[in-house]
Parts: sequence; C-alpha cells; structure tokens
Amino acid sequence: MSRRPTEAAAEDKACRYHHISLRCLPTPPMAVIVRWTAFSLSSLAFFPSPSATARLSLPRRAFSRFTRHLSLATSPPAYLESGDPTSSKVLLKGMEFTELEKWVKSQGFRSGQALMLWKCLYGNNNWAQSCDELAGLNKEFRKMLSENASLMALSVKDVLIASDGTRKILFTLDDGSVIETVVIPCDRGRTTVCVSSQVGCAMNCQFCYTGRMGLRKHLSTAEIVEQAVFACRLFSSEFGSITNVVFMGMGEPLHNIDNVIKAAAIMVDEQGLHFSPRKVTVSTSGLVPQLKRFLRESTCALAVSLNATTDEVRNWIMPINRKYNLSLLLETLKEELSSKHKYKVLFEYVMLAGVNDSMEDAKRLIELVHGIPCKINLISFNPHCGTQFKPTPEEKMIEFRNVLAEAGVVVFLRLSRGDDQMAACGQLGKPGHIQPPLLRGPERFQMAV
Repeated sequence: MSRRPTEAAAEDKACRYHHISLRCLPTPPMAVIVRWTAFSLSSLAFFPSPSATARLSLPRRAFSRFTRHLSLATSPPAYLESGDPTSSKVLLKGMEFTELEKWVKSQGFRSGQALMLWKCLYGNNNWAQSCDELAGLNKEFRKMLSENASLMALSVKDVLIASDGTRKILFTLDDGSVIETVVIPCDRGRTTVCVSSQVGCAMNCQFCYTGRMGLRKHLSTAEIVEQAVFACRLFSSEFGSITNVVFMGMGEPLHNIDNVIKAAAIMVDEQGLHFSPRKVTVSTSGLVPQLKRFLRESTCALAVSLNATTDEVRNWIMPINRKYNLSLLLETLKEELSSKHKYKVLFEYVMLAGVNDSMEDAKRLIELVHGIPCKINLISFNPHCGTQFKPTPEEKMIEFRNVLAEAGVVVFLRLSRGDDQMAACGQLGKPGHIQPPLLRGPERFQMAV
C-alpha cells in the first residue's frame, strides 16, 4: 500500500493543478464575510427549508454582494434542454420510461417504439448518444427524434487519469458550466462511478473543496443520468461493467431531491441501466425533511455524512448541523429505518487530525449509532488548496477503526483514490474568486488547524 504524500506536497500539488498558489487565494471582501457569518450563525436561511427543493432561501440584504457573483438558478424543466430554455426539444434522458412512452405515443408512434428507444439509450451495451446510433428504429421514428429530441445533455471536456487508475471526467454543460465525475476501478471486479448533482454546493462543509464554490445551479435529471451513461460508454470495455453508482460528487444530492430521485429511478430500471438499488447510493450532509422523503420514495441506498460526534464540532465543520443537529438527524434515522426490512444506512466519517479522530470520538460514535442498522466508512481526508485541516495518520485511523470493530460496529477504511488528479473525496470542483469564508472553530481546536 503506497503512503500518502505529505500535507505540504499534497497542497502544492493541488495548487499547481488549479493554477493558483496558497498565497494568492482570493480573500472575500469584509462585507461578504460579515454578511455570510451574520445569517449563517443565526437563522441559517441559506439552507433549504423543509418545503424548498429547487431554490435557496437567501435574504437579499444579508448576502447581496456575494449572490451577484453566483447563479442560484432553479432546476430546469426535465423536458427542456438545460442550457436553452427556449428550445422545444425534449431531453430523452430526463424522462422515466412511463414519461417517455407517453411522449412517444403523443408523437403518433407505438409504445413498443418507446421500449426500443429506451433500450438504445440504456441497454444492450449501446448507450446511444445520437440518432445515428439508434439501431433497429424505423426511419420515420428516427427522423421525428432528430427534429424533436436531444440525446445528449453533456459534452466531454477532458478525461484525467490518476496514477492509481482512477479517471476524472470533466463535462461541459450547455451554459458553459463544468462538472466533474469520477470512475473508480477496483481489482475485485467492482467499478464505481461517482456522479455530481449540482454545480457547486450550498452546504459550506469546511473540509470540502466543492463547498468553496457556493451553489451555482442544480443539475437536471438528464445531466445526472448521462454521467453514468458516459461512464459505461467510455470505460466498460476497459474495466468491465460499471457496478456501483454513488451520488457523492459535486453538490448536496438531497438539496436537488426531485431530480436525484428521478435520476436514481432511471438508473435502476430493469429495462435500462439496471443497476441494483442496493448499489446506487445517495449521500447527504443531513437535510432531515428531504432524508425522510428519500427513504420513503426511493429504493436506493442512503449514506449520511456524519464526520463528528458532538454538535460543537459538527456545527463548525458542517454548518447544516445548526439547523438539523445530531440528535434530530439520528432520531429521524432510527424512526424511519424501523419500518424498513434489511436496510442499512452508510455513515461517512472524514477523519481530520486533532478534530474528530480521538479515541473519545470513537467511543462517542459507537453510542451515537447504537440502535441504527448501519455500517461506517472511515474516510481519509484529502487536502486541497487553502484547507485548514490535516489528514489523520493511517496508523491512527486503524486504531480508531479497531475500537469501533471491537464494539461490533461494521466499519471499513476508505483510503484516498485519485488524489494526484484532485479526483478524491472532497476535492472536486474549481472555486472562483468569490468564495464562502472559512469558519473559525472552537478555541480548543485552533492548534489542530
């Protein structure tokens, strides 16, 4: 097993990749810092309310200068091309099969044609991206599709290859935005694609590079689904079948819950991509109302990014905790999972040196998850440019894991993959000049950061 590079080398590498230096990181204007801190420490109004799924509730006066630099757009309609709201073409990958069948029939064709089209898009190792690739469909049907439908929502900008074989795909959206998707091969016959659900993220988790972007926009259903389709198309011949999908790329998936639930349903459709629901995992930082909805509406797996064992620490490193604290989050999980058969939630725990990696943290974690059917992934923190955190040494991660395992907790170590191309957990995206400010932690942790 290769050793992790030193923190300084990793940060220098990250800075070279993004063509910036630690010394020239942009400093947000003081007014921005004051305004962000004021509302983030009080009402947390920038987080989604239980009824808000398509927009952020930002107080105008509280964040006016920052929001001039960010496009907080709502999700585009599923049937419109994401970059051009005036287009009359439908995005085929934005529809579940029942919707596609209804649309095909409305164009004067049989439902059987819809099934053939669906299999061209997702099945038979075809993954069609143009009408020329729609083998088996009659000429009139293909002509109608070319005039009224779009088969592509993304275009590949670049593919980066990490030293461990991990691939990072950079996609360009119709509006010029760039998202990142990671394909992680494994020598045990499992290949995972990690998809993004937003451009940027509103959660401002302090250890995550994507959070430095703020939220730019939600991805449409088609833009999410097509990341998995491209992964199959580009890498199945090299790695074998893509077996797992994780919604752990850019963005907070449950903040874009409508499009995420729909995209996950398309991925597990038996006539299409046919991923096992147990192998499609949607991660969340802890949006409790949306978490409830996901567990009730989706058959896919859930992961919760926990990362702390006290509200004091989680309030700092994951500000969403100030709205939905640990007690509320974990009690909700206990209640919701009590009615689900053989269902385990995955807790993700990014280990930050001197912050959440003590043996006392391990013991508290055992108590926190007691009574919740779960497994825990201990994740190595991946440094990025401007970070205030350091990774926990591997030896201490093993010690932490052993404490959990001895208590009967199902626990795994997840070491870095793809970090030399900024493709590892928490390293995706490219912040602009205006960024959410870093939050100051409790005094007793200042030596750690």
